[in-house]
Parts: sequence; structure tokens; C-alpha cells
Amino acid sequence: MKNYTITVNGNVYDVTVEEGAGAPASAAPKAAPKAAPKAAPAAAPKAAGAAGSIKVEAGAAGKVFKLDTTVGQAVKKGDPVVTIEAMKMEIPVVAPQDGTVASINVSVGDAVEAGAVLATLN
Repeated sequence: MKNYTITVNGNVYDVTVEEGAGAPASAAPKAAPKAAPKAAPAAAPKAAGAAGSIKVEAGAAGKVFKLDTTVGQAVKKGDPVVTIEAMKMEIPVVAPQDGTVASINVSVGDAVEAGAVLATLN
């Protein structure tokens, strides 16, 4: 378990994060302000089956702005798969090669880090 102090909109939270392979991470604030912000639900992978072998990764940290494809859709190299927003710019994340979308691992509004797997292709 790791302890962190997080400040959100001027409110300070002490959180404990439990780490484990396959176990969901949990964080509980020790002292919540009167109007605690709602936590976003965790994004579940939207896969039609097993994830594909070709990873589509975020090139920069940002927020998922738009899903440009759906599971099962055929894409060509360079076609946009997901669009992320970073610093008020919309950045398309494109297919690295031809294939079919096997999974989309994010939802609109999700925060993503650079290198995060956004989708997979077969």
C-alpha cells in the first residue's frame, strides 16, 4: 500500500492506494470536504473478445475527446482510431498498420497518460 496526499480544487486528500495484480485499486479519502467531488467510474475495456495483438498507444497525455472507430471496424494505416485532447488541441491517435479494431480500452472523458494502450487491432 502506498500513501499519497492529493490536492483537488484546493481540497487536500490523504489517500491510501492498494496495489495488486488483477485486484482493483482502492482509494479512500481520510478527511473529505463538505462537498466531495464525484469520482469518475473506472473505464472497462470494450472488447468483442480477446484484445488484439497490435497496440494503439497514446502519444501524449490528455483526455479522450472522441472515439473515431468501433470494435470490429476495419482501419488502414494512418486512420484515426481515438482522438485525445491535450492543451486545447485535438490530437488523433492513428492506426499503426492495417487491421480490424479488436478492443477500445477507453471511454470519452477518460484521462490517459502518454504510452497508454487506447485500443488494439488484429
